[in-house]
Amino acid sequence: PRCKAVVYDSQLPTASVVIIFTNEAWSPLIRTIYSVLNRSPPEFIHEIILVDDFSDKKHLGVKLERFITKYFPSKVKLLRLKERQGLIRARLTGARAATGDVLIFLDSHCECNDGWLEPLLQRIKENSLAFVVPIID
Repeated sequence: PRCKAVVYDSQLPTASVVIIFTNEAWSPLIRTIYSVLNRSPPEFIHEIILVDDFSDKKHLGVKLERFITKYFPSKVKLLRLKERQGLIRARLTGARAATGDVLIFLDSHCECNDGWLEPLLQRIKENSLAFVVPIID
């Protein structure tokens, strides 16, 4: 495809990726995080902010905290809400905590492909008012 031939700037804004979850199954959540880390140029991922919207599943408690600490870089951060806020308020909490140049919101059960991030950041660099959305297969 022609999209493979596109060359993006080497200097792009950094991204804060915000992922909201509530009682998400273990595997999809972990796979989402790994896919962001493994399929994104590390220099463009400023941080990944996981916002737990008051989950009560045991595997999302201490087990998740230990897993994040042991297996992910320090750019992966976990915020826990003290009561259920809903998707939009949880996203706003993540947005307020973010320190990257750009906010990217992802579902907690998706996988990023190679080259998913650069087209988004390039368009934002070209037009800071752009609202861009990745293609979801």
